[in-house]
Amino acid sequence: MTHFPISGIDLQWWLPPLIAFVAAGLSSMAGVSGAFLLLPIQVSLLGIAGPVVSSTNLLYNIVAIPGGVYRYLREQRIIWPLVWVIILGTLPGTVVGAVVRVKLMPDPATFKPFAGLVLLYLAGRLIANILQGRRYADERSAGSRSGRVRSLGMSARSVTFEYDGCTYRSSTIKIILFSLVVGIVGGAYGIGGGALLAPVLVTVFRLPIHTIAGTTLLTTFITSVFGVAVYASLGRLTGNVVATVSPDWLLGGLFGLGGMVGMYVGARLQRLVPARHIKIILAVLILTVAVRYVATLFT
Repeated sequence: MTHFPISGIDLQWWLPPLIAFVAAGLSSMAGVSGAFLLLPIQVSLLGIAGPVVSSTNLLYNIVAIPGGVYRYLREQRIIWPLVWVIILGTLPGTVVGAVVRVKLMPDPATFKPFAGLVLLYLAGRLIANILQGRRYADERSAGSRSGRVRSLGMSARSVTFEYDGCTYRSSTIKIILFSLVVGIVGGAYGIGGGALLAPVLVTVFRLPIHTIAGTTLLTTFITSVFGVAVYASLGRLTGNVVATVSPDWLLGGLFGLGGMVGMYVGARLQRLVPARHIKIILAVLILTVAVRYVATLFT
């Protein structure tokens, strides 16, 4: 057994990498790091409490995401203008979210319902699209073997790119505003925002999942680096660095190693899996966790 002093738990060393490999392999196909699944595992199964859970999740993102981003970079499926626009919103939002988590929701009894409602919203958006029979914008090109995207420009008004012979244009201001909200919630939840942003880009902005997956993973990585720094700084300012705020470096690192391999595998297989199937898998996973956490409001 390995002791994790910051989280205060004892585990077999191989268990965190295995859990993260499965979570990341499924989630990375949709541009999500899998951190939204690791958080309830830490709280409910491993018994870890306090903001250390959120900061450890962000550390997991930093270690794991490069595996998926590397694959998407090789396949030229990252929209760089969209990356910078998203970052303009998520970075300031992450600061606000971290402060909210540390100051207003340090107790798991308060945090669980919040996390459940966030996840329930995500599941609802995905399930609504599936039940209504709407086709995601990129399903018609799920069999595309190149999968490459070509940036056509960015301005104060819009971000434009081309994929599979089609041109996609989105409002720059709207993306920044949505990203700001995502940064606040993601910073508090400890997921870097990818699990929130990917469904928004697909269902609200109608962008193809096969194009935005690499972009959301990269922005999640950048936001997570910033978020870990914020949590570590808050820990020093509050004088309680180890027990409550700063990440569990050993646990987060082991999660990250498993996640890195899982993300590479997921990114490698993504073009072979229809977008609708990916969303169904994610919706089921998210809904399972969401229902359990929302139920704490009534127990």
